[in-house]
Amino acid sequence: MHKPVKVKWTRKSLSNAIGIKKYILTKFSKKEVLKFEQSLKEFEITISNFPTLYPESKAKKAIRRAVIHKNTATVIAMKDNRQKKPS
Repeated sequence: MHKPVKVKWTRKSLSNAIGIKKYILTKFSKKEVLKFEQSLKEFEITISNFPTLYPESKAKKAIRRAVIHKNTATVIAMKDNRQKKPS
């Protein structure tokens, strides 16, 4: 089995997640915020274990689009950090 990859969130992603949490809290309950946080954790675990699970962009092969929830989608940029074998 392969080693899980490290997931790195951008500042913009973290800012967006905080904004979504604040919005949910103003419109719904703390319970819904916890559900959102759990969805993000599950999404991160999935990406870590299966980084190529989501479909590639036709324009850029290093970009993938994932749907976390029917109202929330994200773009995943993949960086290949594998070391090349010397020839």
